[in-house]
Amino acid sequence: MEHTFYLVDVFAEGRYSGNQLAVFRNASSLSVEDMRHLAREVHFSETAFILSDEPRDGGFDLRVFTPLEEIPFSGHAVLGAAWVLQRELMHRPVDSIRFNLGAGSVQADLVYRYGGIDTVWVNHLPPQFLACPSLDSVAAAIGLDVSEIDTRWPVQEVSTGLCFAMVPLRSLLSVRRAKVVADALSALTASTAIRALYLFASETYDAGNDFHARMFAPSFGIPEDPATGAGAGCLVAYALRYLHPDRDAIDARIEQGYEVRRPSILFARGARSDGGLSITVGGRVMMAAQGHFV
Repeated sequence: MEHTFYLVDVFAEGRYSGNQLAVFRNASSLSVEDMRHLAREVHFSETAFILSDEPRDGGFDLRVFTPLEEIPFSGHAVLGAAWVLQRELMHRPVDSIRFNLGAGSVQADLVYRYGGIDTVWVNHLPPQFLACPSLDSVAAAIGLDVSEIDTRWPVQEVSTGLCFAMVPLRSLLSVRRAKVVADALSALTASTAIRALYLFASETYDAGNDFHARMFAPSFGIPEDPATGAGAGCLVAYALRYLHPDRDAIDARIEQGYEVRRPSILFARGARSDGGLSITVGGRVMMAAQGHFV
């Protein structure tokens, strides 16, 4: 049986940039093992499986796999899946599409320009601020000196659907120099359960951007992610809590993927509301290819 897929670039500002995503439609006939095999074969950071062209309980069931395992949430998978459904199934402008994921129900909002989709946004789950690992162990895991961590703010695990250790660094150079040290990262994971490291600095390549970021998650099968929607949501939540506690809202542009030659731009918004934080992350999506697995 053939399985149709769409290859899209998410958080892309031009052709063949951003974070690659394979999207499969009508995937309910696939077993979990089938999905794992296809995700390993595609070998992108994530592969998205829309189980049916018909919504269930008001949303489309969506499963997301890295090359190694299923994950409960992915911003770039939601954006890409929404783009594919509007373009390939609905064929008409819709304001929003809801998805049912392992982490819960999330909504993607579509913004149009010149008759086509300009930007897709995903509403994140309320942020959770969790444990703070030791600076020494985190610095060792990314091959940097502790002095390169910006200690004005904490290294802390944050989740808006998927958990990341947020690591503020003092300079763009430090972000660029970072690399995974396998033994040290394994030790960090064993002692804290941290599996994804999100590094960022306010110094950027492009003066029009607000943050430069990198994300490492080798235990998920992602040595380095070109663009991390879930991480961007955690970053604006973190920024509202620590970097800008006096602001009611943040509207940020985050650059990522430069070090892996997949330059990406993520738009991230955070606002204080009803005693909590509301987080949305958006970006542009471009079709790169479509085809069939046999």
